Amino acid sequence: MAASALNAAPATIGAALRAAGLDPVDARMLLQHALAIPHATLIAHPERVLSDDERQRFEALAARRRSGEPVAYLLGWREFHSRRFTVAPSVLIPRPETELLIDRALHCFASDTQAAVLDLGTGSGNVAFTLALERPQWALTSVDTSAAALAIARENARALGIGKVELLHGEWYGPVAGRVFDLIVSNPPYVAEGDPHLGRGDVRFEPALALRGGPDGLAAIRTIVEQARGHLRDNGWLFFEHGHDQADACRALLAGAGFVDLTTASDLAHLPRVSGGRNALSSNRR
Repeated sequence: MAASALNAAPATIGAALRAAGLDPVDARMLLQHALAIPHATLIAHPERVLSDDERQRFEALAARRRSGEPVAYLLGWREFHSRRFTVAPSVLIPRPETELLIDRALHCFASDTQAAVLDLGTGSGNVAFTLALERPQWALTSVDTSAAALAIARENARALGIGKVELLHGEWYGPVAGRVFDLIVSNPPYVAEGDPHLGRGDVRFEPALALRGGPDGLAAIRTIVEQARGHLRDNGWLFFEHGHDQADACRALLAGAGFVDLTTASDLAHLPRVSGGRNALSSNRR
């Protein structure tokens, strides 16, 4: 219906936006992308006539969005921590909630401290590369079990001018056997199997590997927590993102693994979103 209305309307920016049948913000972003023009130009010139090619590109994008495809995948990027990251269906779309993980990590040490940092399940590299840019003296290692995700991460590393992040292919701590770090961070899969959110919205199009965390959503988190102390220096920190209803379970896992100074931080919606703790002395390691 929306496409036929667009075909009948004058081929202008304003008419295209009105006839798209989309959320206005989505429509503006997709039309700006189709026309390859700045947002200010789009808003200031609603009378501009679209060429046939421009109109067809926008119609195709609008149709895909109406079918549910995420805007980030249609654009090929998503902003995170004020930087643009390339994304594709092989990686999770970065979300504002994950910026809380960045904040917790940055406040672990004094700003001029050297640190070796491990990012587990790096995906697009948004967490690791943000930390590398915010703390150039840190040495970053990123691990992901998906070769396709690592290809996206390498693309982002090149685009952001990052040359010193180590990208490793493998599952969790497998590629870093025998190595220790000052800080471990992760945005692991934590959605429980059968959770109705898996069948709604953008999540339907995102990689299951980056979302599904087993029957209770905690399978990956258990692995990360239980093996973390073997890869952390004394007084090193572990922080990870989790579901809003998993904070108590995550803190219990951390305490059971011998972590101290446990902490949980809430996102802008006041939902508990990131938990972590400090590695006790090596004499207490399990």
